[in-house]
Amino acid sequence: MLPKTMRSGSGSASGSKACREKMRRDKLNGRFLELGCVLDPGRSSKMDKAAILVDAVRMVTQLRDEAQKLRESNESLQVKINELKAEKNELRDEKQKLKTERDNLERQIKALDSKTVFVPQATAIPTPVSTPSQVVGGKLVPFVGFPRVSMWQFLPPAAVDISQDHILRPSVA
Repeated sequence: MLPKTMRSGSGSASGSKACREKMRRDKLNGRFLELGCVLDPGRSSKMDKAAILVDAVRMVTQLRDEAQKLRESNESLQVKINELKAEKNELRDEKQKLKTERDNLERQIKALDSKTVFVPQATAIPTPVSTPSQVVGGKLVPFVGFPRVSMWQFLPPAAVDISQDHILRPSVA
């Protein structure tokens, strides 16, 4: 978008000072038009140079602020990354310790399993052939049940129902 004078190469003395100054001004005007188009593509080409410079300064300031914010954000993210790496290493060490501890416990369990001897288990409920009693201190004591365990809770609800006892089992007196 250079002016006609620059494109046509007109000018009787191309080396004269006035011609060189005209070419410089035309070049500057062309750059201002370019800058105006870059800053605001919908802008008219007749905008003055001062407005273009004000817009350019505003844009550069805005971009610098944004770049500073991005730098700060980058630094905070780097700090967070370093913290997460440290935490990851701690967790890796803890995982290794737990794995070692688990292996040791498994070895101990295997060692205990290999040392077990056969011990016959005693029956918890007496057989019907034997009498339901036990010997304590040389005396025969009746076998009541398991200590501290209520046996009625294992009976069906109909057997525990006492609402009809006065009819089914009248008093003896």
